[in-house]
Amino acid sequence: MDKKSIKFIETTSIPGLLLLNRPVFSDERGFFRELFHKDELEKVSGIKFEGVQMNHSHSKPGVIRGIHAEQWNKIIYPVSGEVFIVIVDIRPESLTFGKVETFSVSSENRRGFFIPKGLANSLCVIGDKPVDYIYLVDAYWDGSDTRAIAWDDPDLNIAWPIKNPIISERDSNNPKLRDLFSEKFRQ
Repeated sequence: MDKKSIKFIETTSIPGLLLLNRPVFSDERGFFRELFHKDELEKVSGIKFEGVQMNHSHSKPGVIRGIHAEQWNKIIYPVSGEVFIVIVDIRPESLTFGKVETFSVSSENRRGFFIPKGLANSLCVIGDKPVDYIYLVDAYWDGSDTRAIAWDDPDLNIAWPIKNPIISERDSNNPKLRDLFSEKFRQ
């Protein structure tokens, strides 16, 4: 694999969180984009990724989903609309535990993300159009892995771009990070 192909994957300040920025090829018909190459992803991440389940989420304007932290590696790709993505490191052994990264994604900068196990993610629909969001995971969902964090956790201090979001009942009752990892907050 040559170095040129790896340039389509960017690292972030949270170890393991990767931005997938493959080029877009446009013509009179529209466009075409390869979202990721497995070999590149595995080389940069050091993680063997075997996608087994692909999911599609459709969210209305004003919706916040998450902050969810299932025990799987995943590739996410907001296909349409404008979305605010939040990623939180909840790996207790990580030097960046509790760190938050945010990204705004729209048609001008559409990109994918690789989110390894131990990172929690959320999305917030901004603008007046719904968001379609595809994600490929390397484990099957069975309902037993539902760890999540409160979207409005004061320790995370997320600057959400909307007021009065639409939140599911489940997400409105998620615990705070310090409730899940009290040992990390002892003085």
